[in-house]
Amino acid sequence: MERKEFIRSLGAGAAFALTFPCLNGCSSDSEDLETFPEPTGINFTLDLTSADNTALGSNGGFVLVESTPGQGYTDIVVARNLQGEYVAASQICSHQQTEGVRFLAEDDGIFRCSTHGARFSQTGTPLNSITSNPLTIFQTELNGDSLRVFE
Repeated sequence: MERKEFIRSLGAGAAFALTFPCLNGCSSDSEDLETFPEPTGINFTLDLTSADNTALGSNGGFVLVESTPGQGYTDIVVARNLQGEYVAASQICSHQQTEGVRFLAEDDGIFRCSTHGARFSQTGTPLNSITSNPLTIFQTELNGDSLRVFE
């Protein structure tokens, strides 16, 4: 029996049975991901001389911040971009509300979610087709050695 005949003999039912698990495995419905609420009411100050914030002393460095202490997870990523300016974004990805956004120094500095690979500009604009939802960006204000992050 030739390959074409064999495939025809399997029929649509067998093809569906073989491909459905593969397709379902890529579905977001089958994932058991912990989701987090989007941060709101953001208004805090970082001491740039603190040992916790030494990564912000270098262009391309970033820190993860728990904007509301005691919530049990970090929800803001604060970075110093390649031009030496401070940028802050939600660490909660706009794709599926997972806690995976980090700052990467590639492509002049982007935010990237490690969960599914969503990429965002420093203004929050999506850079790939993973999501069309923008990433939440917060304002920053430098005053001496203090960096204020706010809405």
